[in-house]
Amino acid sequence: MHLSEQTAWSHVRATFQKVWGYQDFRPPQGEIVHTLLAHQDALVVMPTGGGKSICFQLPALIRTGVTLVVSPLVALMENQVQDLQQRQLSAALLHSELPTHQRRQTLWSLERQRLRLLYLSPETLLSEAVWERLCQPNLKINGLILDEAHCLVQWGETFRPAYRRLGTVRAALLQFKPAGTQIGIAAFTATADPQAQQTIQQVLQLQNPQVFLLNPYRSNLHLAVQIAWTPKGRRQSLLKFIQAHPGQTGLVYVRTRRDSESLADWLDAKGYKTAAYHAGLSPEERRSIESAWIGDAIKFVVCTSAFGMGINKPNVRWVIHFHAPALLSEYVQEVGRAGRDGLPAEALTLVSEPTGWLDSEDQQRQRFFRDKVRSLQKKAQQLAHQLPVEGEVREVSRQFKDAAIALAMLHSSGRLEWQDPFHYKIRASTSGQFCDQSKASQQMQQYLTTLQCRWQFLLQAFGFGADAENLRCGHCDRCLQHR
Repeated sequence: MHLSEQTAWSHVRATFQKVWGYQDFRPPQGEIVHTLLAHQDALVVMPTGGGKSICFQLPALIRTGVTLVVSPLVALMENQVQDLQQRQLSAALLHSELPTHQRRQTLWSLERQRLRLLYLSPETLLSEAVWERLCQPNLKINGLILDEAHCLVQWGETFRPAYRRLGTVRAALLQFKPAGTQIGIAAFTATADPQAQQTIQQVLQLQNPQVFLLNPYRSNLHLAVQIAWTPKGRRQSLLKFIQAHPGQTGLVYVRTRRDSESLADWLDAKGYKTAAYHAGLSPEERRSIESAWIGDAIKFVVCTSAFGMGINKPNVRWVIHFHAPALLSEYVQEVGRAGRDGLPAEALTLVSEPTGWLDSEDQQRQRFFRDKVRSLQKKAQQLAHQLPVEGEVREVSRQFKDAAIALAMLHSSGRLEWQDPFHYKIRASTSGQFCDQSKASQQMQQYLTTLQCRWQFLLQAFGFGADAENLRCGHCDRCLQHR
């Protein structure tokens, strides 16, 4: 076994045991760590709670130089960096909400090579001040990690277009580094169907990546979908479920900030201590709610998808989707936060009756999601004829509203090439098609109405057809109905 810098595997395992306290790796953690230490590219699809973070944190700590971790949410960065710092490890984060003095301190530490792990968003990575420092020839960069890589697929064409520019980061950085420098890229996610896996590999320009795919099936997690015939009935169904699970820890997922606040207020009036959690809260408010929930001062939180990534609480007994997510990948991410301790857990999704006559709320949400994407695509098509054939993203963004999103969509359709993270070239051919996100939304609807075993449906959807072929979990609502 050859590892760069003559790193002995025994030293790797000893560091793992000393820092995290575990005796040995869970498969395939060891293989992933070895892959990253060898500067090989990797795509890792590992269920929530499977120990993904250790797989890239351990190699980063063993080697000299810094590993860049691209992360989608401030809350996720804060949780992981706080955990690393509590273990006396040299990690830091950069994001737009940081106080100026803290930002300066982190950049100072980066320039003096005092960091092993630097967490930052795609937008921060590509900001002028940070990019200039990363390009310094004497700054050793070991690797680029994309955490929660499904966000590249879900958000890269709409409100986080910077994700689409990450594929040229490695080549651009290597131009400024000494000859022979190696920067491996690894993408980690809990959910990616075969098409999403292909998109991640293409956008990041992974080179012969080692691919690790773990089956998401959890025998202790019981899946169910329940029709709520009216808006009032939906709230009553939630209340009835909570009453039937006294003292248990859970999560209630909703789609919007407004929903989280109104539902939390309603539950509070019913005598339940809870909190609304969404991206509009300050970092201090988010941290306070997370701590209260982790410490069991609050048994459940009414939250948007902003809550849960990177927060490790093993004894979550239930997850309720008060509104179904738009995408199946979001659903699997969120239900996977229940039952990480291996004990029985439940995941219930409340949906409107299929016709929408009595409660049209779900249909309205689906229509809003679909119309929003189509509107963005229409704008992108119109802008494509106005944008310069070659240009710099900051310059065209000043001239044209939504230019960054239009460029991301053109890249997705194959009509645009990023020459580096900042400069693009639109191809003469106009044969490329925009990605039809309505298909992904339809897949979620198919799951909600399927008559087959729900786990079998999920395994088929995420590319584990062979495992799904003879599976009947025996404990989802569909299997229980067919007994």
